[in-house]
Amino acid sequence: MEAPSPSADAARPAVMADRGPASPKVEDHLVTTQHHAMIGGQDLRYTVTAGTMILRDEEGKPHASIYFTSYTRDGVKDLGKRPITYTYNGGPGSSSVWLHLGAFGPRRVALEEEGWAPAPPYHLEDNNESLLDITDLVFIDPVTTGYSRAIPGKDAKKFYGLDEDAEAVAEFIRLYTVRFGRWPSPKFLAGESYGTTRSAKLSHLLQQKHGIYLNGIVLLSTILNFQTARFATGNDLPYPLFLPTYTATAWYHKKLPPDLQAMGLQKAVDESRRFAAGEYTLALMQGNALSPEQWNDMAAKVARYTGLSTEYIKETNLRPEIQAFDKELLRDQRLTVGRLDSRFKGRDRSAAGERPEFDPSNAAITGPFTAVLNDYVRKDLGFKSDLPYEILTGRVRPWNFGPGNNYVNVAEDLRVALSENPALKVFVACGYYDLATPFFAAEYTFHHIGFEPDYAQRIHLHYYEAGHMMYIRRPSREQLKKDIAAFYETAAGAR
Repeated sequence: MEAPSPSADAARPAVMADRGPASPKVEDHLVTTQHHAMIGGQDLRYTVTAGTMILRDEEGKPHASIYFTSYTRDGVKDLGKRPITYTYNGGPGSSSVWLHLGAFGPRRVALEEEGWAPAPPYHLEDNNESLLDITDLVFIDPVTTGYSRAIPGKDAKKFYGLDEDAEAVAEFIRLYTVRFGRWPSPKFLAGESYGTTRSAKLSHLLQQKHGIYLNGIVLLSTILNFQTARFATGNDLPYPLFLPTYTATAWYHKKLPPDLQAMGLQKAVDESRRFAAGEYTLALMQGNALSPEQWNDMAAKVARYTGLSTEYIKETNLRPEIQAFDKELLRDQRLTVGRLDSRFKGRDRSAAGERPEFDPSNAAITGPFTAVLNDYVRKDLGFKSDLPYEILTGRVRPWNFGPGNNYVNVAEDLRVALSENPALKVFVACGYYDLATPFFAAEYTFHHIGFEPDYAQRIHLHYYEAGHMMYIRRPSREQLKKDIAAFYETAAGAR
């Protein structure tokens, strides 16, 4: 049945005799439709369920309405052989639209070959690289993202935190698993950016609280240990971990010295890795104990691998932060580079200053995904709501990351899940041009997640010549699909 519009409900409140107006009834609103698309070279038929499910406490009191879109392949007779993947994006404050209509869903936003946005209006096309041919998919919007909301009268802030968010998403996954009969199915999580943080937290929580053991976790643009990406006084860790991405970015924009530029992306990045993990890290540890000769030598080397001038590196005390790098690399052209995807270029009002006015990579994709999602949900999926679909909202802030005076590190949650569940495998996708969650930081995290040999054997890192959303670039999306399909084949463990 079609979900009624919330505005229509509000216009027709239920009335109880002699008791005045009653609150609108809180219930699930789900719409089911049938579709087909060309995926993996075949005409695949599937069912979509779009709408909201109510989360309740054990006394039956509602506290949140969670919007989701699920895709299930038609004609499947044995769910024990059919994986299901619960997927979401990050933020915090992001809906699942990016993975939904950019990477995994059967339909995707049409972009140009390299991921650049076409001129509006925008449209959908069949996604040949959808995962629906290998797994059913459930795209989840956490509270206050998408159409998901706290129940009126409930405090939405209680969902805005590391643990609070994980608890709510875990409860939704449990509820969906129960209602749609997916206990026999191989189960996967797929998250992007902060969604990888959520996945690590969920990997342990689902096992511990609900007895839901996963077959695999797909992590795109990973951040589990926030110390690796926080440019804070006294924390030198991000500088060497960001450096290889600076090198990749400078290589892409032809800003490296001629010998390094001529090596090609892979060799330039490998040389930068070695320098970052060796000489650069040791120099940063010495701080102001470096001699003037050592200081000058190190400034020249950092300049070599960043494409920035030696004098500028000295001005940053050998420590160029991400925003400064984004602004400085192409300053001579009065351009900036993107944070989510450093292949993108932007133009600020002024070429002066130490940080860009906006992220050109984020600006390029927000319009197409917003327009297409709003049209698709209402017209093709039949779910109607007058609420704004929150694509990426700041309404969830401040976000409760837990006790102060420390950095969030959920890698330990994932390590515990791997320890308790020997069948669990992890797929990690990294973009060379991702300045939000750099690939070398992901490597550092997984190299420290545990010291038993089998951990490394169960964690698979893959690299793509694109940014945070590597799937917006067609060649990267095609390779990502091949890599994930191979991962599912080994991790599904179905009967």
